[in-house]
Amino acid sequence: MSIFDGLVRTARRRSPWLFHLNSGGCNGCDIEYVACLTPRYDVEQLGILQHGSPRHADVLVVTGPITRTTAEAAQTVYAQVPDPKVVVAIGTCPSSGNVFAGSPVVLGAAEHVIPVDVYVPGCPPRPDAIIAGIAEAVAILAGETPRRAEKPDQLPASPKPDASEHGPTPDLDASEPEALP
Repeated sequence: MSIFDGLVRTARRRSPWLFHLNSGGCNGCDIEYVACLTPRYDVEQLGILQHGSPRHADVLVVTGPITRTTAEAAQTVYAQVPDPKVVVAIGTCPSSGNVFAGSPVVLGAAEHVIPVDVYVPGCPPRPDAIIAGIAEAVAILAGETPRRAEKPDQLPASPKPDASEHGPTPDLDASEPEALP
C-alpha cells in the first residue's frame, strides 16, 4: 500500500460525510438519527458530518420503507453518491417494511432497490445503535471490513394485496379521480 492510499484510508475513516434519505415512514428513525447530531451524542467530534448533497457524501443513510414514489428517487440518490460509498439502513422499515409491509404503495426493504451494507435494527433504534452502525459503515468505507451488499437486479413489482382479504384496492395509477357520489 502506498503512502497516498494510506492517507486516503485514514481520511475516509476520520471524516465520513453522511446524506440522509427518508424514503417514507413515521419519522421515528429520523428523530433518533438527528439526535446523534445533538450535543448529547455529538458525532461531529468524531468527524462525522451530515451533508445536504449526495454528491459530497460517503455514506447514504436510509430510513423508512421504500415506496413506489421514492424507489426511483432512492436509485437516483444512490447513483449520485460517489464511489466508494456505503449504505446504512436505519430501523426496521428499510430492512423489512415493518408495519407498512403489504401496503399497495410499499415495495418493501431497501435492499430490493439499492444495495445495503449495514443494518441498524430497531423501531426506532437508539442513537447509540445508530452511531455503532455508522462506525461499521466507516470501517467498510476505510476497507477494514468486507462489504455485504450486492447490487439489486431490478425494481420489484408492486405487491398487490388480495382483494378478498383487504377489500377493494383503489387504482393508484388512474389518470382521473373517481367521481364522488
